[in-house]
Amino acid sequence: MTIDGDGLYLVAGLALLLGAVLPRLLRRYAVSAPIAFVGAGLLLGLAVDRTKLSPIEEPELTKHLAELTVIVALMGVGLAIDRPISLLRWSVTWRLLFVAMPACVAALTGIGWLLGLAPATALLVAAVLAPTDPVLASDIQVGGPTTGDGAEPEEDDEVRFALTSEAGLNDGLAYPLVYLAVFSVTKAHSTVEWLGWHLIGKSVIGVAIGLGAGWLLGKMAFSAPSKSFRLADSREPVLALAMTLGVYGLAEVLHGYGFLAVFVAALALRAAERSHDFHAELHNFIGELEHILTWVILLLLGVAITGGLLEPLTLAGVAIGVLLVFVVRPLIAWLSLAGSELHRSEKWMTAAFGVRGVSSIYYLAAVGATFATDLPWLWATVGFTIVLSVVVHGVAATPAMQLLDLRRDRAS
Repeated sequence: MTIDGDGLYLVAGLALLLGAVLPRLLRRYAVSAPIAFVGAGLLLGLAVDRTKLSPIEEPELTKHLAELTVIVALMGVGLAIDRPISLLRWSVTWRLLFVAMPACVAALTGIGWLLGLAPATALLVAAVLAPTDPVLASDIQVGGPTTGDGAEPEEDDEVRFALTSEAGLNDGLAYPLVYLAVFSVTKAHSTVEWLGWHLIGKSVIGVAIGLGAGWLLGKMAFSAPSKSFRLADSREPVLALAMTLGVYGLAEVLHGYGFLAVFVAALALRAAERSHDFHAELHNFIGELEHILTWVILLLLGVAITGGLLEPLTLAGVAIGVLLVFVVRPLIAWLSLAGSELHRSEKWMTAAFGVRGVSSIYYLAAVGATFATDLPWLWATVGFTIVLSVVVHGVAATPAMQLLDLRRDRAS
């Protein structure tokens, strides 16, 4: 049986209703909402025309849907963080970004090469799977902004803060590594040009646009001379969406990294007036939109799997996914945190919960055409790794964090 275009409205309505009910139903069970949505997508794939919903057949739709989901999530993550950005107070984040992430890419590239992949293909799959996800990691992230009269915003949970801030920044920092894999095939740029422009130049532009736009919109929202522009007084949460789309578009037009720009802009807006409860309203608004987009992505992933997305999967692809989730990320991230102020259990938690997800879908959809010969295998490997991460981390996240909180309480 297949569902026509009109029937898809019914499916969409039922999916949204499911999204509203599932989180409440699953609170007592070791099944996260992302797991349930992938499962629902598997069932939905039996009823719809799966050939029209394949990421291989619809790369542009896949790219833009994943892109929108990621930037909305990045805005939500940035608004949720209380801690002002700092070299010292974000030291764990910098270790994860500049030590663990490149080392994971190098290790996974080496593993791919040893498993028989071409060097460029091995680098691409490693780079695509490199960023941890701001979309699917809500159970292990900070809960939201601390606001209100007399509030003293500051995260006291280093694990949640580290995983949240890492996910906010490493989506943009994965771009240069993905481009390096593409350039190794196309020979479009030299190593010096990649280093100077794609690694440094575009990152600097993205950060600068984020800082400038966030500061400007913060001034407008909280202290504009005219009440018409003072959106915090009029309680217009649509500012969060306008800022997300506008900042991302501006950064991309000016050839900067839009993912970096959006996250930095959210941090800058948050810094404009930290205790104002308008931040909580912005975060709640963008969070609802993020949930809807996430449900759609996960349902479509399930549909694509039913349609045969994983059929080209090989033992090499399985090995890459399993090693990344269970060995490469946990071990390398744990080593990168040696000497940090985290306790031993906190180090393992931070290292183990590097969730893979929507950002990997975006990167592969964006550059996959360059690797047309390997594209079915790449999608199968990335799809398998995402589902593995969703299941493993979805089952383990809540009880693991509860156990960590219990140990902290006993220690205190």
